[in-house]
Amino acid sequence: MALLEVGATAPGFKSIDQNGEPISLTEFKGKKVVLYFYPKDDTPGCTKEACAFRDNFPKFKKLNVEVLGVSVDDQKKHQKFAEKFDLPFRLVVDDEKKIVQDYGVWGEKSMYGKKYFGTNRVTYLIDETGKIEHVFPKVKPETHAEEILALLKK
Repeated sequence: MALLEVGATAPGFKSIDQNGEPISLTEFKGKKVVLYFYPKDDTPGCTKEACAFRDNFPKFKKLNVEVLGVSVDDQKKHQKFAEKFDLPFRLVVDDEKKIVQDYGVWGEKSMYGKKYFGTNRVTYLIDETGKIEHVFPKVKPETHAEEILALLKK
């Protein structure tokens, strides 16, 4: 897994969100974007992270920052997850694993001694011009949204 570097141009993408609406990175030019990658909808860590973004969403909006979640789950799973937890931001479908690969977050993981491939919990802060402004390679789901807000307010 080779993460993108600060200063690099964020790879563009075109996909759909949890509602089946088209979404692309270019539609957010002129805004900062929190692009957070997470392993799986409706699992304990991912739910904590999504709910922390939900609870802090008005603060991101006030700073004119867009929040986008990305996982390799399909549109129906994203939709159920967003509805169940009343998520106010868009979840990007990456069921072909192109975005996770372009951003270097797809890689080997291990749980209970078993090795497998999956999405690593990584967040990119993308600036108004589409450049990587900050990389968060190690994320604590419960406090991650506040960590980003603290950085944005500096």
